[in-house]
Amino acid sequence: MRALVYATAWLAAVMLSASAQTPVPARVGTVIAQERPIVRGEEFVGRIEAVERVDVRARVTGYLDAVLFKEGDTVKEGAPLFRIEQDPFQAAVQQAQGALLRAQADYTNATLQAQRAEELVKTNVTSAAERDRKVAEQKKAQGDVITASANLKTAQINLGYADITAPISGMVGRARATRGNVVGPDSGVLTTIVSQDPMYVVFPVSQRDFLRLEGEREKLGEHLVVKLVFSDGQTYAQTGKIDFIDVTVDRATDSVTVRADVPNPAGKLIDGQLVRVLVEGDQPDLRILIPQSALIADQQGVYVFVVEDGKAVVRRLKTGGENGSDIIVESGLKPGEQVIAEGMETLRPGAPVSPSPTQPALNRS
Repeated sequence: MRALVYATAWLAAVMLSASAQTPVPARVGTVIAQERPIVRGEEFVGRIEAVERVDVRARVTGYLDAVLFKEGDTVKEGAPLFRIEQDPFQAAVQQAQGALLRAQADYTNATLQAQRAEELVKTNVTSAAERDRKVAEQKKAQGDVITASANLKTAQINLGYADITAPISGMVGRARATRGNVVGPDSGVLTTIVSQDPMYVVFPVSQRDFLRLEGEREKLGEHLVVKLVFSDGQTYAQTGKIDFIDVTVDRATDSVTVRADVPNPAGKLIDGQLVRVLVEGDQPDLRILIPQSALIADQQGVYVFVVEDGKAVVRRLKTGGENGSDIIVESGLKPGEQVIAEGMETLRPGAPVSPSPTQPALNRS
């Protein structure tokens, strides 16, 4: 009987010792590494610019007779904007016409005199010197005709400048001069016209982002699109295409200026407007996503724990940016692997774990 008691005590001691040496599996929450379609992109800050922008100025000096447009309206190329008093310019045209007629008459007379002198010198009635003088007078009169013709053309051009018209189609700004003021080439800008459709968005790109953007352009080509987000968070309905990359780097900011062409049929884009610029592909790619909360960082980079045969195993990752609350995994994981997302703070490689599915925060973009 006493031997049985000793045996039972020995067996209990062995079991207690074994249980003390066997670690209890840590309870962890896991998620499955999944491939999901995502649209990858880069975000920048840009400014809207009109494709065409013209500061309208007076090219002749005179009193402003009329302002012929409504501020903020859309005008067509050639539409009248301002009219300068025309009477002085019309008078200048008439004076130039009279001067031209006189010069033409003098030229006709000088030509006849030169022809007579040429005939008379053949019969020795007049000298060669007299003939040469008449020919010279003819040339001088011809020059006077050319000068008078040019003066008439200049007067007509100035008369045309008295009507100031729109050089391009677009939206016209406010009038900076009113009827009755004297305006001229030194008066400054009378108004500004900006084209409306399409518009440009111009944004600086750092060297690092530029190299990444160039890689995306080479890979996606025409499938790379530009989206705009306004200051209130609203996304612009139209998408654009990159049409120009500057040939030099700004040495002050170490950035390259990139420009995209964006349709603006409804006129929502305004010249000078500040927007967020999203450059991304128009076709989604399949990428492995895991919650950012699963990442652990050390001196060698980032890693996660995965569950293999009931143990925590380290997986070193190469990541490719964020997607909402998730991280994009470029390499290091396979679809379907169990990634520990909760309870990994005290884990050690090879530690036994008791996994259970967890529901990460759904904050996808």
